[in-house]
Amino acid sequence: MLEIKFVRHNLPEIEKALSRRGETADLETFKQCDAKRKTVLLEIENLRHRRNVVSEQIAAMKKDGEDADDFVTQMREVAGKIRELEYRLSENENKVKQILLGLPNIPHKSVPAGKDSSENPVVKQIGTLPDFDFEPLPHWALGKKLKILDFETAAKITGARFPLYLGKGARLERALINFMLDIHTTKHGYKEILPPFIVNRDSMTNTGQLPKFEEDLFKLKGWDYFLVPTAEVPVTNIHKGEILNEEILPILYTAYTPCFRSEAGSYGKDTKGLIRQHQFNKVELVKFTKPETSYDELETLLNNAETILKILGLPYQVVNLCTGDLGFSAAKTYDIEIWMPAQGVYREISSCSNFESFQARRANIRFKRKGEKGTELVHTLNGSGLAVGRTVAALLENFQQADGSVLIPEALWPYMGGLEKITP
Repeated sequence: MLEIKFVRHNLPEIEKALSRRGETADLETFKQCDAKRKTVLLEIENLRHRRNVVSEQIAAMKKDGEDADDFVTQMREVAGKIRELEYRLSENENKVKQILLGLPNIPHKSVPAGKDSSENPVVKQIGTLPDFDFEPLPHWALGKKLKILDFETAAKITGARFPLYLGKGARLERALINFMLDIHTTKHGYKEILPPFIVNRDSMTNTGQLPKFEEDLFKLKGWDYFLVPTAEVPVTNIHKGEILNEEILPILYTAYTPCFRSEAGSYGKDTKGLIRQHQFNKVELVKFTKPETSYDELETLLNNAETILKILGLPYQVVNLCTGDLGFSAAKTYDIEIWMPAQGVYREISSCSNFESFQARRANIRFKRKGEKGTELVHTLNGSGLAVGRTVAALLENFQQADGSVLIPEALWPYMGGLEKITP
Protein backbone atom coordinates (compact mmCIF):
# COMPACT_ATOMS: atom_id res chain seq x y z
CA MET A 1 0.00 0.00 0.00
CA LEU A 2 1.21 3.50 -0.78
CA GLU A 3 1.65 5.91 2.12
CA ILE A 4 -1.29 8.33 2.43
CA LYS A 5 1.01 11.35 2.77
CA PHE A 6 2.85 10.35 -0.40
CA VAL A 7 -0.43 10.00 -2.32
CA ARG A 8 -1.78 13.25 -0.89
CA HIS A 9 1.24 15.28 -1.97
CA ASN A 10 2.07 13.44 -5.23
CA LEU A 11 -1.25 12.97 -7.03
CA PRO A 12 0.16 13.98 -10.46
CA GLU A 13 2.97 11.42 -10.05
CA ILE A 14 0.43 8.76 -9.02
CA GLU A 15 -1.68 9.52 -12.08
CA LYS A 16 1.38 9.21 -14.34
CA ALA A 17 2.36 5.90 -12.71
CA LEU A 18 -1.16 4.54 -13.19
CA SER A 19 -1.12 5.66 -16.81
CA ARG A 20 2.22 3.88 -17.36
CA ARG A 21 0.64 0.73 -15.96
CA GLY A 22 -2.42 1.15 -18.17
CA GLU A 23 -4.66 1.54 -15.11
CA THR A 24 -6.91 4.16 -13.58
CA ALA A 25 -8.11 4.92 -10.04
CA ASP A 26 -10.69 7.19 -8.44
CA LEU A 27 -8.22 9.81 -7.27
CA GLU A 28 -10.89 12.53 -7.41
CA THR A 29 -12.86 10.70 -4.71
CA PHE A 30 -9.63 10.37 -2.73
CA LYS A 31 -9.10 14.15 -2.89
CA GLN A 32 -12.70 14.83 -1.83
CA CYS A 33 -12.59 12.32 1.03
CA ASP A 34 -9.21 13.58 2.17
CA ALA A 35 -10.49 17.17 2.21
CA LYS A 36 -13.61 16.13 4.14
CA ARG A 37 -11.43 14.25 6.62
CA LYS A 38 -9.47 17.41 7.40
CA THR A 39 -12.67 19.45 7.81
CA VAL A 40 -14.37 16.91 10.10
CA LEU A 41 -11.18 16.37 12.12
CA LEU A 42 -10.82 20.10 12.69
CA GLU A 43 -14.44 20.33 13.81
CA ILE A 44 -13.95 17.44 16.23
CA GLU A 45 -10.81 19.03 17.68
CA ASN A 46 -12.62 22.36 18.14
CA LEU A 47 -15.55 20.66 19.89
CA ARG A 48 -13.20 18.68 22.15
CA HIS A 49 -11.37 21.87 23.06
CA ARG A 50 -14.67 23.57 23.85
CA ARG A 51 -15.76 20.60 25.96
CA ASN A 52 -12.51 20.70 27.94
CA VAL A 53 -12.80 24.44 28.59
CA VAL A 54 -16.47 24.27 29.59
CA SER A 55 -15.87 21.18 31.74
CA GLU A 56 -13.34 23.17 33.76
CA GLN A 57 -15.87 25.99 34.00
CA ILE A 58 -18.59 23.57 35.20
CA ALA A 59 -16.23 22.15 37.83
CA ALA A 60 -15.44 25.68 39.08
CA MET A 61 -19.12 26.65 39.17
CA LYS A 62 -20.06 23.53 41.15
CA LYS A 63 -17.22 24.21 43.55
CA ASP A 64 -18.62 27.71 44.13
CA GLY A 65 -22.15 26.33 44.54
CA GLU A 66 -23.44 27.82 41.28
CA ASP A 67 -26.02 26.23 39.00
CA ALA A 68 -24.25 24.64 36.01
CA ASP A 69 -27.19 22.65 34.59
CA ASP A 70 -27.41 24.65 31.35
CA PHE A 71 -23.71 24.10 30.65
CA VAL A 72 -24.06 20.39 31.47
CA THR A 73 -26.91 20.09 28.95
CA GLN A 74 -24.82 21.90 26.33
CA MET A 75 -21.93 19.51 26.89
CA ARG A 76 -24.20 16.50 26.45
CA GLU A 77 -25.18 17.95 23.08
CA VAL A 78 -21.52 18.56 22.26
CA ALA A 79 -20.64 14.97 23.21
CA GLY A 80 -23.39 13.70 20.91
CA LYS A 81 -22.10 15.89 18.09
CA ILE A 82 -18.55 14.58 18.61
CA ARG A 83 -19.79 10.97 18.43
CA GLU A 84 -21.65 11.76 15.21
CA LEU A 85 -18.58 13.43 13.69
CA GLU A 86 -16.31 10.56 14.81
CA TYR A 87 -18.61 8.13 13.01
CA ARG A 88 -18.49 10.27 9.87
CA LEU A 89 -14.69 10.47 10.20
CA SER A 90 -14.45 6.68 10.51
CA GLU A 91 -16.62 6.20 7.41
CA ASN A 92 -14.50 8.69 5.51
CA GLU A 93 -11.23 7.07 6.59
CA ASN A 94 -12.53 3.66 5.50
CA LYS A 95 -13.30 5.09 2.04
CA VAL A 96 -9.79 6.52 1.82
CA LYS A 97 -8.30 3.20 2.96
CA GLN A 98 -10.23 1.26 0.31
CA ILE A 99 -8.99 3.65 -2.37
CA LEU A 100 -5.40 3.24 -1.13
CA LEU A 101 -5.78 -0.55 -1.08
CA GLY A 102 -6.82 -0.37 -4.71
CA LEU A 103 -3.76 1.61 -5.84
CA PRO A 104 -0.91 -0.48 -7.34
CA ASN A 105 2.74 0.06 -6.47
CA ILE A 106 4.82 2.72 -8.23
CA PRO A 107 7.14 1.16 -10.84
CA HIS A 108 10.84 1.55 -10.15
CA LYS A 109 12.69 3.92 -12.48
CA SER A 110 14.47 0.97 -14.13
CA VAL A 111 11.18 -0.64 -15.23
CA PRO A 112 10.78 -0.22 -19.02
CA ALA A 113 7.65 1.39 -20.42
CA GLY A 114 5.33 -0.91 -22.32
CA LYS A 115 1.71 -1.83 -22.75
CA ASP A 116 1.82 -5.61 -22.19
CA SER A 117 4.02 -8.74 -22.15
CA SER A 118 4.86 -8.35 -25.83
CA GLU A 119 7.02 -5.35 -24.87
CA ASN A 120 9.04 -7.01 -22.09
CA PRO A 121 12.73 -6.68 -23.03
CA VAL A 122 14.87 -9.82 -22.86
CA VAL A 123 17.72 -9.34 -20.36
CA LYS A 124 19.58 -12.55 -21.22
CA GLN A 125 19.23 -16.02 -22.71
CA ILE A 126 21.00 -18.98 -21.11
CA GLY A 127 21.59 -22.47 -22.47
CA THR A 128 21.44 -24.12 -25.87
CA LEU A 129 18.06 -24.94 -27.35
CA PRO A 130 17.70 -28.68 -28.09
CA ASP A 131 17.96 -29.69 -31.75
CA PHE A 132 15.81 -32.77 -32.34
CA ASP A 133 16.03 -35.02 -35.40
CA PHE A 134 12.40 -35.97 -34.74
CA GLU A 135 9.17 -34.12 -34.05
CA PRO A 136 9.19 -33.34 -30.29
CA LEU A 137 6.03 -34.19 -28.39
CA PRO A 138 4.34 -31.80 -25.92
CA HIS A 139 4.74 -32.80 -22.30
CA TRP A 140 1.10 -33.84 -21.86
CA ALA A 141 1.45 -36.35 -24.71
CA LEU A 142 4.79 -37.59 -23.33
CA GLY A 143 3.31 -37.90 -19.85
CA LYS A 144 0.46 -40.02 -21.17
CA LYS A 145 2.77 -42.31 -23.21
CA LEU A 146 5.08 -42.75 -20.23
CA LYS A 147 2.06 -43.34 -17.95
CA ILE A 148 3.24 -40.69 -15.48
CA LEU A 149 0.53 -38.04 -16.09
CA ASP A 150 -3.21 -38.66 -16.25
CA PHE A 151 -5.32 -35.55 -16.79
CA GLU A 152 -8.45 -37.50 -17.74
CA THR A 153 -8.62 -39.29 -14.38
CA ALA A 154 -7.83 -36.03 -12.57
CA ALA A 155 -10.82 -34.45 -14.34
CA LYS A 156 -12.98 -37.38 -13.19
CA ILE A 157 -11.80 -36.93 -9.61
CA THR A 158 -12.12 -33.15 -9.51
CA GLY A 159 -12.47 -31.32 -12.83
CA ALA A 160 -10.47 -29.58 -15.53
CA ARG A 161 -7.03 -28.11 -14.79
CA PHE A 162 -6.02 -30.52 -12.06
CA PRO A 163 -3.07 -32.94 -12.49
CA LEU A 164 -2.73 -36.56 -11.47
CA TYR A 165 0.88 -37.78 -11.29
CA LEU A 166 1.55 -41.52 -11.42
CA GLY A 167 4.53 -43.64 -10.42
CA LYS A 168 7.79 -42.13 -11.65
CA GLY A 169 5.97 -38.90 -12.48
CA ALA A 170 4.92 -38.49 -8.85
CA ARG A 171 8.44 -39.27 -7.74
CA LEU A 172 9.87 -36.74 -10.22
CA GLU A 173 7.62 -34.01 -8.80
CA ARG A 174 8.67 -34.91 -5.25
CA ALA A 175 12.32 -35.13 -6.29
CA LEU A 176 12.24 -31.62 -7.72
CA ILE A 177 10.66 -30.19 -4.57
CA ASN A 178 13.35 -31.73 -2.37
CA PHE A 179 16.14 -30.81 -4.80
CA MET A 180 15.04 -27.16 -4.94
CA LEU A 181 14.69 -26.88 -1.17
CA ASP A 182 18.09 -28.50 -0.64
CA ILE A 183 19.81 -26.09 -3.04
CA HIS A 184 18.20 -23.01 -1.52
CA THR A 185 18.88 -24.05 2.08
CA THR A 186 22.40 -25.47 1.72
CA LYS A 187 23.80 -23.29 -1.10
CA HIS A 188 21.89 -20.03 -0.89
CA GLY A 189 21.34 -19.59 2.85
CA TYR A 190 17.54 -19.67 3.04
CA LYS A 191 15.74 -21.02 6.10
CA GLU A 192 13.14 -23.66 5.25
CA ILE A 193 9.55 -22.98 6.29
CA LEU A 194 6.51 -25.25 6.08
CA PRO A 195 3.61 -22.79 6.52
CA PRO A 196 -0.16 -23.29 6.72
CA PHE A 197 -1.82 -23.83 3.36
CA ILE A 198 -4.86 -21.80 4.48
CA VAL A 199 -4.66 -18.11 5.39
CA ASN A 200 -7.03 -15.44 6.69
CA ARG A 201 -8.28 -12.32 4.91
CA ASP A 202 -5.82 -10.05 6.70
CA SER A 203 -2.86 -12.06 5.40
CA MET A 204 -4.19 -11.93 1.84
CA THR A 205 -4.70 -8.17 2.14
CA ASN A 206 -1.19 -7.63 3.47
CA THR A 207 0.46 -9.17 0.40
CA GLY A 208 -1.88 -7.45 -2.08
CA GLN A 209 -4.12 -10.32 -3.22
CA LEU A 210 -7.08 -8.60 -1.56
CA PRO A 211 -9.26 -6.70 -2.09
CA LYS A 212 -8.51 -6.43 -5.82
CA PHE A 213 -8.09 -10.09 -6.81
CA GLU A 214 -10.65 -11.97 -4.71
CA GLU A 215 -12.16 -13.66 -7.79
CA ASP A 216 -8.80 -15.36 -8.44
CA LEU A 217 -8.80 -17.04 -5.03
CA PHE A 218 -10.35 -20.18 -3.58
CA LYS A 219 -12.35 -19.21 -0.47
CA LEU A 220 -13.53 -21.70 2.13
CA LYS A 221 -17.30 -21.68 2.48
CA GLY A 222 -18.40 -20.63 5.95
CA TRP A 223 -14.93 -19.33 6.84
CA ASP A 224 -13.13 -16.09 6.06
CA TYR A 225 -10.16 -18.23 5.05
CA PHE A 226 -8.53 -18.82 1.67
CA LEU A 227 -6.38 -21.55 0.13
CA VAL A 228 -2.93 -20.10 -0.53
CA PRO A 229 -2.29 -18.94 -4.12
CA THR A 230 1.44 -18.94 -3.32
CA ALA A 231 3.68 -19.45 -0.28
CA GLU A 232 4.47 -15.73 -0.51
CA VAL A 233 1.28 -15.05 1.46
CA PRO A 234 1.84 -17.09 4.65
CA VAL A 235 5.62 -16.60 4.66
CA THR A 236 5.50 -12.80 4.27
CA ASN A 237 2.98 -12.62 7.10
CA ILE A 238 5.29 -14.43 9.52
CA HIS A 239 6.57 -11.02 10.64
CA LYS A 240 3.40 -8.94 10.35
CA GLY A 241 3.10 -6.39 13.15
CA GLU A 242 6.73 -6.89 14.21
CA ILE A 243 9.73 -4.59 14.65
CA LEU A 244 12.87 -6.44 13.54
CA ASN A 245 16.43 -5.68 14.60
CA GLU A 246 18.65 -4.33 11.84
CA GLU A 247 21.37 -6.92 12.45
CA ILE A 248 19.13 -9.88 11.49
CA LEU A 249 18.37 -8.43 8.05
CA PRO A 250 18.19 -9.72 5.43
CA ILE A 251 15.93 -12.59 6.45
CA LEU A 252 15.74 -15.34 3.83
CA TYR A 253 12.97 -17.97 3.80
CA THR A 254 12.15 -20.75 1.36
CA ALA A 255 8.96 -22.78 1.46
CA TYR A 256 7.18 -25.49 -0.48
CA THR A 257 3.39 -25.31 -0.70
CA PRO A 258 0.71 -26.45 -3.07
CA CYS A 259 -0.83 -23.37 -4.70
CA PHE A 260 -4.51 -22.87 -5.56
CA ARG A 261 -5.75 -20.38 -8.15
CA SER A 262 -9.09 -20.04 -9.89
CA GLU A 263 -7.37 -18.55 -12.97
CA ALA A 264 -10.37 -16.27 -13.47
CA GLY A 265 -10.38 -14.70 -16.91
CA SER A 266 -7.81 -17.15 -18.32
CA TYR A 267 -10.21 -19.57 -20.02
CA GLY A 268 -8.81 -20.88 -23.27
CA LYS A 269 -5.19 -20.13 -22.31
CA ASP A 270 -2.78 -23.04 -21.84
CA THR A 271 -5.61 -25.41 -21.03
CA LYS A 272 -3.53 -28.49 -21.89
CA GLY A 273 -0.84 -29.87 -19.64
CA LEU A 274 0.85 -28.48 -16.56
CA ILE A 275 1.29 -24.83 -17.50
CA ARG A 276 -1.90 -23.31 -16.06
CA GLN A 277 -3.50 -25.42 -13.32
CA HIS A 278 -5.93 -24.72 -10.49
CA GLN A 279 -3.59 -26.66 -8.18
CA PHE A 280 0.18 -26.86 -8.54
CA ASN A 281 3.29 -27.18 -6.40
CA LYS A 282 5.84 -24.40 -6.00
CA VAL A 283 8.98 -23.67 -4.02
CA GLU A 284 9.04 -20.01 -3.01
CA LEU A 285 11.81 -17.63 -1.96
CA VAL A 286 10.98 -14.68 0.34
CA LYS A 287 13.27 -11.92 1.61
CA PHE A 288 12.97 -9.15 4.20
CA THR A 289 15.64 -6.50 3.63
CA LYS A 290 16.72 -2.95 4.39
CA PRO A 291 15.58 -0.42 1.76
CA GLU A 292 19.09 0.45 0.60
CA THR A 293 19.98 -3.17 -0.22
CA SER A 294 16.71 -4.43 -1.67
CA TYR A 295 17.64 -4.05 -5.34
CA ASP A 296 20.94 -5.84 -4.84
CA GLU A 297 18.93 -8.55 -3.07
CA LEU A 298 16.59 -8.74 -6.07
CA GLU A 299 19.53 -9.55 -8.34
CA THR A 300 20.68 -12.24 -5.90
CA LEU A 301 17.16 -13.63 -5.69
CA LEU A 302 17.02 -13.88 -9.47
CA ASN A 303 20.39 -15.63 -9.51
CA ASN A 304 19.20 -18.12 -6.86
CA ALA A 305 16.19 -19.07 -8.98
CA GLU A 306 18.31 -19.30 -12.14
CA THR A 307 20.74 -21.67 -10.40
CA ILE A 308 18.11 -24.41 -10.35
CA LEU A 309 17.73 -24.27 -14.13
CA LYS A 310 21.47 -24.11 -14.70
CA ILE A 311 22.07 -27.22 -12.61
CA LEU A 312 19.27 -29.05 -14.42
CA GLY A 313 20.66 -27.93 -17.80
CA LEU A 314 17.42 -26.33 -19.00
CA PRO A 315 17.53 -23.41 -21.48
CA TYR A 316 15.76 -20.24 -20.39
CA GLN A 317 15.59 -16.49 -20.76
CA VAL A 318 15.11 -13.61 -18.31
CA VAL A 319 12.83 -10.68 -19.15
CA ASN A 320 12.34 -7.37 -17.35
CA LEU A 321 8.59 -6.83 -17.01
CA CYS A 322 7.42 -3.56 -18.53
CA THR A 323 5.02 -1.18 -16.79
CA GLY A 324 1.95 -2.66 -18.49
CA ASP A 325 2.78 -6.21 -17.41
CA LEU A 326 3.96 -5.46 -13.87
CA GLY A 327 2.09 -7.15 -11.00
CA PHE A 328 -0.12 -5.08 -8.72
CA SER A 329 2.20 -5.08 -5.67
CA ALA A 330 5.56 -5.09 -7.45
CA ALA A 331 7.89 -2.16 -8.03
CA LYS A 332 10.08 -4.28 -10.33
CA THR A 333 9.89 -7.87 -11.58
CA TYR A 334 12.09 -10.21 -13.56
CA ASP A 335 10.41 -13.21 -15.16
CA ILE A 336 12.39 -16.36 -15.88
CA GLU A 337 10.93 -18.11 -18.91
CA ILE A 338 11.74 -21.73 -19.70
CA TRP A 339 12.05 -23.03 -23.28
CA MET A 340 9.26 -25.42 -24.30
CA PRO A 341 10.47 -27.01 -27.59
CA ALA A 342 7.26 -28.80 -28.57
CA GLN A 343 5.41 -25.50 -28.42
CA GLY A 344 8.32 -23.41 -29.70
CA VAL A 345 7.90 -20.75 -27.00
CA TYR A 346 9.31 -19.62 -23.69
CA ARG A 347 6.94 -19.99 -20.71
CA GLU A 348 7.18 -18.25 -17.35
CA ILE A 349 8.59 -20.50 -14.63
CA SER A 350 9.47 -17.86 -12.03
CA SER A 351 8.70 -14.24 -11.19
CA CYS A 352 11.23 -12.45 -8.97
CA SER A 353 9.89 -9.20 -7.54
CA ASN A 354 10.83 -6.33 -5.26
CA PHE A 355 7.75 -4.90 -3.56
CA GLU A 356 9.78 -2.25 -1.70
CA SER A 357 7.66 -1.13 1.31
CA PHE A 358 4.29 -1.83 -0.38
CA GLN A 359 3.52 -5.07 1.47
CA ALA A 360 5.37 -4.08 4.64
CA ARG A 361 3.15 -1.00 5.07
CA ARG A 362 0.03 -3.16 4.84
CA ALA A 363 1.45 -5.76 7.22
CA ASN A 364 3.21 -3.20 9.47
CA ILE A 365 6.60 -4.91 9.27
CA ARG A 366 9.31 -2.55 10.47
CA PHE A 367 12.93 -2.60 11.56
CA LYS A 368 15.01 -0.56 13.96
CA ARG A 369 18.50 0.63 13.10
CA LYS A 370 21.14 0.29 15.76
CA GLY A 371 21.44 3.45 17.86
CA GLU A 372 18.31 5.08 16.42
CA LYS A 373 14.96 5.61 18.15
CA GLY A 374 12.61 5.46 15.18
CA THR A 375 11.63 2.55 12.97
CA GLU A 376 11.43 2.06 9.20
CA LEU A 377 9.45 -0.22 6.94
CA VAL A 378 11.38 -3.19 5.60
CA HIS A 379 11.39 -4.06 1.91
CA THR A 380 9.94 -7.43 0.93
CA LEU A 381 10.91 -9.53 -2.08
CA ASN A 382 9.84 -12.88 -3.38
CA GLY A 383 10.34 -15.24 -6.29
CA SER A 384 9.53 -18.75 -7.42
CA GLY A 385 12.39 -21.07 -6.95
CA LEU A 386 10.72 -22.73 -8.97
CA ALA A 387 7.20 -23.63 -10.11
CA VAL A 388 7.52 -27.42 -9.90
CA GLY A 389 4.92 -28.57 -12.42
CA ARG A 390 6.31 -26.28 -15.09
CA THR A 391 9.78 -27.63 -14.35
CA VAL A 392 8.47 -31.17 -14.90
CA ALA A 393 6.92 -30.05 -18.19
CA ALA A 394 10.22 -28.48 -19.30
CA LEU A 395 12.23 -31.57 -18.35
CA LEU A 396 9.91 -33.84 -20.34
CA GLU A 397 9.99 -31.67 -23.45
CA ASN A 398 13.66 -30.75 -23.47
CA PHE A 399 15.10 -34.15 -22.53
CA GLN A 400 12.84 -36.42 -24.60
CA GLN A 401 14.51 -38.99 -26.82
CA ALA A 402 13.60 -40.46 -30.21
CA ASP A 403 12.51 -43.75 -28.59
CA GLY A 404 9.96 -41.92 -26.40
CA SER A 405 12.05 -42.02 -23.25
CA VAL A 406 13.04 -38.97 -21.17
CA LEU A 407 16.48 -38.48 -19.63
CA ILE A 408 16.66 -37.38 -16.01
CA PRO A 409 19.29 -34.71 -15.17
CA GLU A 410 22.19 -36.10 -13.17
CA ALA A 411 21.48 -33.76 -10.23
CA LEU A 412 18.15 -35.57 -9.71
CA TRP A 413 19.48 -39.13 -9.80
CA PRO A 414 19.94 -39.38 -6.00
CA TYR A 415 16.37 -38.09 -5.51
CA MET A 416 15.03 -40.62 -8.01
CA GLY A 417 16.62 -43.65 -6.39
CA GLY A 418 19.33 -43.75 -9.04
CA LEU A 419 16.88 -43.69 -11.96
CA GLU A 420 18.50 -42.04 -14.99
CA LYS A 421 15.74 -42.37 -17.56
CA ILE A 422 11.96 -42.72 -17.70
CA THR A 423 11.01 -45.18 -20.41
CA PRO A 424 7.66 -46.02 -22.02
